[in-house]
Amino acid sequence: MNIPHRHTLRALARLLSYPDDALLAQAPAIADLLADGTGLSAPAQAGLVTLVRELLTVDPLALQAAYVETFDRGRRTSLHLFEHVHGDSRDRGPAMIDLGQMYAKSGLLLADGELPDYLPAVLEFASTQDAATARSFLGEMAHILHAVHDALAERGSAYAGVLAAVLDVAGEHAHAVARRSAPEADEPLDASWAEPEAFNGCSSAGQAAPNQAQPVHVVRRSPASQRSGAAA
Repeated sequence: MNIPHRHTLRALARLLSYPDDALLAQAPAIADLLADGTGLSAPAQAGLVTLVRELLTVDPLALQAAYVETFDRGRRTSLHLFEHVHGDSRDRGPAMIDLGQMYAKSGLLLADGELPDYLPAVLEFASTQDAATARSFLGEMAHILHAVHDALAERGSAYAGVLAAVLDVAGEHAHAVARRSAPEADEPLDASWAEPEAFNGCSSAGQAAPNQAQPVHVVRRSPASQRSGAAA
């Protein structure tokens, strides 16, 4: 039998959470829940099985380190959806407020410090809606979900299976992404907040010997030029 969509969405939200001891203890129950039938496509179902298997077999410290590297240190795989639309622009604040108010009207209260555009929170909200509304709501952000899925697939991350499942619920199909020899370089989120180094505004790019020490030429002004400069 197929489990209700709300249970599927809550299981997906949980799988995208930080793999702490509580999640790892719940992983077998989540696996049993998903095995009962989710109405998801076979590829999405297989992707979830792969991720749950990792949660059950890989060293917890390795899982946690991989999670942080995947979701907390790169823009393309960020689970904060407005990061992909607004970045650090001033438009992000009003969008957060609107989404938070939508949650509040439905009786969903976020945990302290949790932002409304965090994908697990988005899925929790969708799970409180009827199936048609949840599908439409997630469909509105399908272009973002596709982008995150593709970035995860390029990295070979099993979490791509969760995004594929979310897209299934949204009525979308996650297209296969061709694996590259190396994933596309992604600016770490930390870099965007880093303070520039003092006196680091001069670049050697385009010089005769870039990235090497550059000679400094001091030109002494003649007395005549000094007098003309003072007169000016």
